[in-house]
Amino acid sequence: MTTDGARLPTLEDVAQVAGVSRATVSRVINGIRNVNPELHEVVWNAVQATGYVPNRAARSLVTRRTGTIALVVSDAESHDDDPFMSRFFSDPFFGRVVGGLLSTLRPARMQLGLQLVGTDEARKRLVGDLRQGQADGAVVLSLHPDDTLPALLIDAGVPGVVIGRPATPVPISYVDVANDRGAALAAEHLAATGRRRLGMITGPAHVPASADRAAGFRTALTGFGAIPSVEGNFTHESGDAAMRRLIASHPDLDGVFVANDLMAQGALSVLRELGRRVPEEIAVVGFDDSSAALAARPPLTTVRQPLEDMAAESARLLIAHIDNPKLLPQTVIFEPTLVVRSSG
Repeated sequence: MTTDGARLPTLEDVAQVAGVSRATVSRVINGIRNVNPELHEVVWNAVQATGYVPNRAARSLVTRRTGTIALVVSDAESHDDDPFMSRFFSDPFFGRVVGGLLSTLRPARMQLGLQLVGTDEARKRLVGDLRQGQADGAVVLSLHPDDTLPALLIDAGVPGVVIGRPATPVPISYVDVANDRGAALAAEHLAATGRRRLGMITGPAHVPASADRAAGFRTALTGFGAIPSVEGNFTHESGDAAMRRLIASHPDLDGVFVANDLMAQGALSVLRELGRRVPEEIAVVGFDDSSAALAARPPLTTVRQPLEDMAAESARLLIAHIDNPKLLPQTVIFEPTLVVRSSG
């Protein structure tokens, strides 16, 4: 009964509205997969029409599942007062990942939880919590090469998928973009537009994506000689600092590849301050095609990685591993594209 004496809708009410059996309604609501897909929409429409609220606790007892997956951001060192916490909520990269995950999880009636871990102790504690049923599995964003979390998940038998190639090979599914080919697109574009004195602002050398982008850019420019580079850490501020160092040591550069859009945005602000006209005197190409690329002045030519699609695929893979614990690890690589705007 409700507080006003009205009867709460039941599974039988949903079954009557949907025109199916109570058992079918139960299987759909509990996420059991051997149901005709066409019936899913019928049942959930009936759930909405009747106002029935599934009992999550009861569902967990039946299915041994929580209906939740964890997005785990595993950093080298992050604490409650660490600036990384604020970077998570301000960096468009992470927002795009969350949006992509939700595009798959919402239709599957699954929820998303966020976990930020920065120490080995925190990782072990998280894996223990996942084993105890805090979530059904984890999508991992790993930000340093010695991260033990993917291996801990495998050892504990917790379903997991990593966004980005793990630095240390482990038998876990992962989704990535062809970073080397994306950087090659940037190099080919700069060369095709007549740029000959090229430089690069890389991400952290220990991050696989950074190393792949740097290698792809240099390989595509064989014959151009040494490519000067300065390392950043994927933030706006590090792009600013790296551009100052790069232009101070190589003032004649006429083209720069920057390993992500936030750093490129910082680099553009420095060039503007120094009175260097973009793209007339120096072209700038970024990587990601995030909101930072559109906010940059001038709007940034960049390599697009389909991050929303990558995150959505990681959620699909994770659900598949949850449904079938014997499923072998899979690798899905997305192709990058070049988006030409006003910076070069």
